[in-house]
Amino acid sequence: MARVIAVANQKGGVGKTTTAINLSASIAAAEKPTLLIDSDPQGNSTTGLGFQKDPSRRTLYHALALGENLSKIILKTQVEGLDLIPSDKNLAGAAVELAAAENREHRFKELVEQIRPDYSFIIFDCPPALDLITLNVLVASDSVLVPIQCEYLALEGVSELLDTLMRIRRTLNPGLAIEGIVLTMYDDRTTLSRQVAADLRSFFGTQVFDSVIPRNVRLAEAPSHGKPILFYDINSKGAEAYIQLAKEVIANGQKRAGAGAGSAHS
Repeated sequence: MARVIAVANQKGGVGKTTTAINLSASIAAAEKPTLLIDSDPQGNSTTGLGFQKDPSRRTLYHALALGENLSKIILKTQVEGLDLIPSDKNLAGAAVELAAAENREHRFKELVEQIRPDYSFIIFDCPPALDLITLNVLVASDSVLVPIQCEYLALEGVSELLDTLMRIRRTLNPGLAIEGIVLTMYDDRTTLSRQVAADLRSFFGTQVFDSVIPRNVRLAEAPSHGKPILFYDINSKGAEAYIQLAKEVIANGQKRAGAGAGSAHS
């Protein structure tokens, strides 16, 4: 049964889509069947995995707004074991249609439950906004992975997201956990990067992953070639960082599964 993780931060430009693509690919490469769901109308996870814009392609919109079967929408990617539910600009229209729907916050959860047994991990790439689509994703998820760019005011954006998570826990998804915080675009040559990293670790402690995603040219180039970094340059620092992050996320899942089994036996 899949563990469902939302990669979310309402702030744009923090490496959210890069993290969703490369974490998904790295987990799949570790022989854990993985589904990446592009829930951002910009569709950057879709193009970043090599699928060019195609108006005739069925996307998440068709499942959400038109009730189409997910099996007709899921695409196989170039990474063995990694599937994709693509997105495009039509998804923004689905958000408007959802607003009037009954049970509107639970539509993604209903979709995910259909395919949950088929994967080890389901990962959502969220839009950079705390809108109805993101709310749906957070209700459908077991946990949230938050990428934070090592820059000035990094903490400020996170507090708003954490407030939202607390509200969702109270009302719609009591089991929603923080998977962890991953530092992105880290440059150890700058005092600012080092200071922000130290501040975040001081504030969030063990919730911050040991793996740090560096500012890396090859990592920045990979999406324009429609490839995850593992396929574009596996020897790069960016690839190494996401492989290590995937190991931490997989280990998190094993720990939680063990804790669940322990509580079931107690």
